[in-house]
Amino acid sequence: MLRQALLVASRSGGARRVVETAPFTGDVVRRFIAGETIEDAADVTGRLTGEGLLVTLDVLGEDTHDKGRAEANVAHYVELLERLGAAGLGTRAEVSLKLSAVGQTLDEDLALENAGRVCEAARSSGTTVTLDMEEPTTVDANLRAVHELRRDFPDVGAVIQSYLRRAEEHCAELAYEGSRVRLCKGAYAAPAAVAFTDKEEIDRSYVRCMKILMAGKGYPMLATHDPRLIEIAGALSVLHERDADTFEYQMLYGIRSQEQRRLAAEGAQVRVYVAYGRDWYRYFMRRLAERPANLRFFVRSLAGRS
Repeated sequence: MLRQALLVASRSGGARRVVETAPFTGDVVRRFIAGETIEDAADVTGRLTGEGLLVTLDVLGEDTHDKGRAEANVAHYVELLERLGAAGLGTRAEVSLKLSAVGQTLDEDLALENAGRVCEAARSSGTTVTLDMEEPTTVDANLRAVHELRRDFPDVGAVIQSYLRRAEEHCAELAYEGSRVRLCKGAYAAPAAVAFTDKEEIDRSYVRCMKILMAGKGYPMLATHDPRLIEIAGALSVLHERDADTFEYQMLYGIRSQEQRRLAAEGAQVRVYVAYGRDWYRYFMRRLAERPANLRFFVRSLAGRS
């Protein structure tokens, strides 16, 4: 119930005004958001990669309903990728792109064209793009975009959310050689007809999907902070004789940082999902909805400063 309430609040203008204007909100937000500018993102990326971690960068600004805003988002990604290339970070950092940020709500073909421009900039900078999955209503469109983009950019990453009832089917379709697939639990509101709502059901689905991906020929990107799921992933890598460079763990910036470093120190590939930008509200609310500990941290911080 709490998770659903927070996800509903993520789309509420009234709730947004309350959170954005609350005293000391900014101090808490900075735990999960790397900053507002490319310079902020570059500084965090340099620090994390210097510590042996990989990075994927998300420019916040989803659900764009204006063509000019979509164009500005594309230009921002291109500039970011040029910075990564110039800094020699292309082998350590990639970008995550939401199609809704580059025009999907306006026109699917426009979003595909804009995503292609970002992919071209990534290629020029020696890196790649992963297409974030968003609302359940956009799953089919996003997977179509992945398949279209992979014709010219075969290293484009896909994302599958284990809370969706069709997750296993999608994983089986994507577990082919060269296919990069991020598996996450899912952070958007979804009806029970298309998604599991019970935490244990979502976890079981995650394990089933992970088994498919780890047994397949693709490159699994296992996005979870759950110690039990990480342990299962390690066991699956041994079972399927996967070397450390044939899959990776992914975790969010600001969450379980010590675990990220522990895994990397043991030789695992660990990628940190780093979000930045001024339009942070929806992303922040989804982080609170994902883990009760995040919400408790937020409330304690506000109470302690009041």
